[in-house]
Amino acid sequence: MSEEDATSGLAGRLLIAMPSIIEGQLAHSVVFVCVHTEEGAMGIQLNKPITQPSFEDLLKQLDIEPTPPARHIRLMSGGPVDNSRGFVLHSADWTVDSTMRVDDAYGLTASLDVLKAIAGGGGPQLGFLALGYTGWSAGQLDEEIRRGAWLEAPPDEALLFGDDHDTKWRRALAKLRIDPSMLSANVGHA
Repeated sequence: MSEEDATSGLAGRLLIAMPSIIEGQLAHSVVFVCVHTEEGAMGIQLNKPITQPSFEDLLKQLDIEPTPPARHIRLMSGGPVDNSRGFVLHSADWTVDSTMRVDDAYGLTASLDVLKAIAGGGGPQLGFLALGYTGWSAGQLDEEIRRGAWLEAPPDEALLFGDDHDTKWRRALAKLRIDPSMLSANVGHA
């Protein structure tokens, strides 16, 4: 995927699940869109932390030294697709050839290079490891937005990398000056 492809459409923006998404892993989710093209879209959920495996256990499984690591990062459920794949969403201050640049501020790296760098005490200043991702086929995300399933907002570091996961959905809505208690689970048109 070329850099131009990654930065088109909604790449680098937040998607906030509307109350009409009431079931499954996407309910009350905040998703950072990494790719949005005519072929489809891919994003990483920001508010679904996981505790198992731990970062150290994962490094041991992947035979990455040092153990224990010099630095830890949080593990998140990136979405319901391909939970066995890992993606590090991170600040753009660190990249390797395999890093997909989402925009000027953020990158996504799926190679072991980033985990080795973090375990050694280096790597990007900000980041987390997402297991799995959220994906949409061609035109699917655009249709879901038209139906009112998602709102779009600009990202900020607190929503992307902050630890207060229980309030991220509400805080993302607050960026748009929306009170969640005023939202209906019924989608309709006036």
